[in-house]
Amino acid sequence: MKKSFFDLPCFLALGFIAMRSVGAAESARAPTIVLISGEFEYESARTLPLFKQHLETNYGFKCIYLERAKGEDIPGLAALDSADLAVIFIRRMTLPEEQLGRIKTYLGSGKPLVGLRTASHAFENWKEWDHDVLGGNYHNHRGNDLVATVKLRPEAADHPILKGVAKEFVAGGSLYLNSPLPSSSTVLLMGSVTDQPAEPVAWIHSHNGARVFYTSLGHPKDFENPSFERMLDNAIFWALDRPAPDTRKTAEKKAN
Repeated sequence: MKKSFFDLPCFLALGFIAMRSVGAAESARAPTIVLISGEFEYESARTLPLFKQHLETNYGFKCIYLERAKGEDIPGLAALDSADLAVIFIRRMTLPEEQLGRIKTYLGSGKPLVGLRTASHAFENWKEWDHDVLGGNYHNHRGNDLVATVKLRPEAADHPILKGVAKEFVAGGSLYLNSPLPSSSTVLLMGSVTDQPAEPVAWIHSHNGARVFYTSLGHPKDFENPSFERMLDNAIFWALDRPAPDTRKTAEKKAN
């Protein structure tokens, strides 16, 4: 009897090769990052498009920028359906249920998130967001006239998000009050002002098994700080579960 080409061992081998090919193609595909501006206090409608361009130019990511329209509306949130990572900079919005549902569906699928500054109080109709998703505990901030010094937490100094970040630098805006955090959050940076207790400034968390990074930094002046930019770059790669880029190679690419 003539032996079929598609016998079981051959079939299994071909299946294994196909799975490896699909995995390699998926790994080579440029991740899609959706950046969402939904606040009017910290110029995220200016800084996020610039950061989008930075990610595309330096790392080849496919980025989609969405911006809050007048009122309580963010057009284009369907882009989250194909996103690999969401970056959120929203403040006190009461999103329509359909739009809020898209964000909940995205997070429910176990995809990662990066939250910036006012993201801790992003939604008026999802108050549990800060604690449950970001692992935070926002309750106001120090005075705008108080200069905050940010320092790496010694226990987290070797974390990949802090690679190439200065051990100490000055925050661009007021210091948010976030202490105490849930035990599920791991603090990376602490900030302090004179004669006041230190506060968490950046941390990581897990939601539905996905990686979450949040920082209370995000003032326009922060985006001018190389340490903030470096941390944000690292956080993007960490959230995507990819190795952080080498600082020297990034600098050389910018120079050229």
